[in-house]
Amino acid sequence: MIDMSDPKYFQRIKAYEDVSPEQWNDPRWQLANAVTDAEGLSKVIALTPKEKADVDRAVKHSKFQVTPYFLSLIDEKNPECPIRMQCVPRLAELEPGLGDLTDPLAEDADMPVPRLVHRYPDRVLFLVSEVCSMYCRFCTRRRHVLSRTTKQLASEHDNAIEYIAKNREIRDVILSGGDALMLPVATLEGIIKRIRAIPHVEIIRVASRFPCVMPMGVTDEVIAMLKKYQPVYFMTHFSHPYEVTPQAKAACEKIADAGMPISNQSVLLRKINSDPAVMKKLLHELLKIRVKPYYIYQCDLAEGIEHFRTSVSKGFEIMEYLRGHTSGLALPTFVIDAPGGGGKIPVMPNYLLTLTDERAVVRNYRGLMSSYTNPRERDSACSTADDIAKNFAPEQPKNTAFYDLVDGKRVILKPQV
Repeated sequence: MIDMSDPKYFQRIKAYEDVSPEQWNDPRWQLANAVTDAEGLSKVIALTPKEKADVDRAVKHSKFQVTPYFLSLIDEKNPECPIRMQCVPRLAELEPGLGDLTDPLAEDADMPVPRLVHRYPDRVLFLVSEVCSMYCRFCTRRRHVLSRTTKQLASEHDNAIEYIAKNREIRDVILSGGDALMLPVATLEGIIKRIRAIPHVEIIRVASRFPCVMPMGVTDEVIAMLKKYQPVYFMTHFSHPYEVTPQAKAACEKIADAGMPISNQSVLLRKINSDPAVMKKLLHELLKIRVKPYYIYQCDLAEGIEHFRTSVSKGFEIMEYLRGHTSGLALPTFVIDAPGGGGKIPVMPNYLLTLTDERAVVRNYRGLMSSYTNPRERDSACSTADDIAKNFAPEQPKNTAFYDLVDGKRVILKPQV
């Protein structure tokens, strides 16, 4: 891990030796000096002629941008530095992978209007921007975010907000992209203000990787704006414990002090965080800066990222190592975002060994088996349930076959082949 105890630590890099701390901590300077090509990258980190040629070839097919801040975290003595592996393009991106899909989560099929994914009954994903301060090489939405042809249209924001207003079942709106904080503050506030004015929207979530890749972008201006529209939840993305720097801590403190809970979503990435000790350290470091570990995602089947993927069993190994061995507060949910649009499916090692009408036999993290005896009285109906349930907007599932099974209206459900 790079020693950042000196506020001028970045001046160890020749390209930044004349940069002042005031410039370094200015998000406008960071974006203006972001590295976007192989030539610029070679001035910051050492590249062999082959590596430079590989980067040059790879970035012809997708956007490339890294902030000076994130580049300054690279350990040049480590050829498999986890920071470098996340941001420096490799030729492997151009190679077809097993199971590759252009739209791995089938989000486009669940878009009633451009930019809005409505997959789950009560919440929507609003892709407010295609732009990021740093383009992760493992981006699952690279068909839009890393494409060199996409354009942002303000009218699409209007159509998405209109859809949210018309559908009463939507109570939770996630503003993502791209990176939501890459929008000008006034533009983002215009979107949030209109969504907050919709009576049935209860929760607004803002998704940004700024705390990790450009923490100086979490400005007092943006925090003051977000604070006006509570309840607002902040979703971010740290991949490795070395990303939890003093600057990242300061950014998260600003968000938390403003009353916005912060959750982290990590992707399981081969040779970056695919080790139980690395992941455990990351989760501990996140809690120390008031970020709640929320999800670990199995890496998606997006095109050109097979070199980042692990087997599912690696995720099980990590979760087995975490459960019981560290605080439940540190435990995220391990999920596979199902290819083809099935949504997030939680998967975990099996702790339930037997379940009968009388009892459940379970095991703990040490292998100790226990028997839990069910009570004799099974009526669990709550007197307030009907009164509370009538306030929920009725769900409108696309496929009611499963509900027909639950209601006893049919006895079998045949798979479509």
